Amino acid sequence: MAATSVKASTFHVRTPLLKEGRSDITLAQNERFEVRVKCYAEGGENALHAHSTEDHSFVILQGQARFFDENGEVGTLGRNDGIFQPAGSFYKFESCGDEPLVLLRVGASPDNKVDDRVSYDGRPLPGHSAENGWRPPVAIEGAFYE
Repeated sequence: MAATSVKASTFHVRTPLLKEGRSDITLAQNERFEVRVKCYAEGGENALHAHSTEDHSFVILQGQARFFDENGEVGTLGRNDGIFQPAGSFYKFESCGDEPLVLLRVGASPDNKVDDRVSYDGRPLPGHSAENGWRPPVAIEGAFYE
C-alpha cells in the first residue's frame, strides 16, 4: 500500500446531561462520515422523518428510547442497544426512561452530498425546528456523561 497523508483522529465521548431540551455535539467528521453524541432531557426527534442520502445508526449510551417507523412502534432500546437507519427510512424516537437519554450517532453519505432531511410528506424538516420537537438545552450543573 502506498504512503498517504491521511491520518486518524481521536475523540472522547462526553456531553453535559440535560434537565431540559436537547444537545448535539459533533465528535468527528469528514465529507462522508460523522460521529455525534446527542443528549435529550425529554422528548426526542418527534416528527417522522428520513435522511434521503445518509445511512446512520444510533447506539444508546444512557437512558431508554422508543423508536417508531411509518407503521408504528419498532421497539424500546436501552443501554448498548442500537438501531440502523438506511437512507430513506422513516423514523422518529422519544426518550422514555427516567434519566437523560444519551445517544451516539454515526452517519455516512456519498461524497459531497447534502443530507436532505424530509418529513413523511416530503417537506424539508430542519432538526432544530419546533415541528421536530427541538428545545434549547439546559444543562444539569456539573453532570456529564463520559
